[in-house]
Amino acid sequence: MTARIRSLGLLLMLAAATCRAQDGAPYLFVLGVAQDGGYPQAGCFAEHCMPGWQDPAARRHATSLAVIEPATGRRIMFEATPDFPAQLYALEAEAPRSNELLTAIFLTHAHIGHYTGLMFLGREVMGTRRVPVYAMERLRDFLVTNGPWSQLVALQNIDLRGLTAGRGEKVGGITVTPFLVPHRDEFSETVGYRIDGPSRSALFIPDIDKWSDWPTDISELVKTVDYAFVDATFFADGELRGRDMSSIRHPYVTESMEVFAPLSPEDRARVWFIHMNHSNPLLDPQSEQARWVRDAGFNVASEGLRLPL
Repeated sequence: MTARIRSLGLLLMLAAATCRAQDGAPYLFVLGVAQDGGYPQAGCFAEHCMPGWQDPAARRHATSLAVIEPATGRRIMFEATPDFPAQLYALEAEAPRSNELLTAIFLTHAHIGHYTGLMFLGREVMGTRRVPVYAMERLRDFLVTNGPWSQLVALQNIDLRGLTAGRGEKVGGITVTPFLVPHRDEFSETVGYRIDGPSRSALFIPDIDKWSDWPTDISELVKTVDYAFVDATFFADGELRGRDMSSIRHPYVTESMEVFAPLSPEDRARVWFIHMNHSNPLLDPQSEQARWVRDAGFNVASEGLRLPL
């Protein structure tokens, strides 16, 4: 009965999102849910990857969100992934551009699945003009001082704009606030984002080390928003055969579920798992693990999902 009520509630929420999109209100649109390499991942010919090679419909793009403002035509993208061409097409199909290509791109950090899609804005492909790209200080410095990204700046394909942790950036009717999170920071710092719309709000934390490595109480933070997209890179320990996963600091989904277990059913329903590695069974919505996560009151993000802001 509880699962049936939750399913009905989700359907009503998605219906509301569609209505709000039609009446011009802003909404979130999920462009990708996989880890940096997408699904199936390059070089993976294991049994769990084969459905993706054999059936294009089973493939998943690297994690990215969009915010769409139908009334104004504004389109904001979070992350510029290696799947940028397909994701830009999905965004165009969902909300055809009225004038500018993108109102803004917000980057979280300098790992392959989160910024390398910027290359498609350069002279070899789109040759864009001053697309606003928001990034923290170390990431901005990385883009300015390292080719080929520096060419995007020099040729004004992108307009780099600075961010400060804890300070919101207003883009149309949306406010985006970065906050620092612990992660492997070889080339840049790493941030998550709080996204505030006129009526609802969201967290976007695609990459983070263990929740215990962060002084912020993630459970309390989840309660402050309507949707919390959180790191689900790996489902459980032992997922990567032959590798010691203790050195890989992502919170396993099983660990996150334990952390979130004390939350009320209403607060659990705010959680959306995203950024799933090619090995993560949550990529298959019919898997036993995916059903278990949903039955526990949580959500698994899917491409094409619309949520009102």
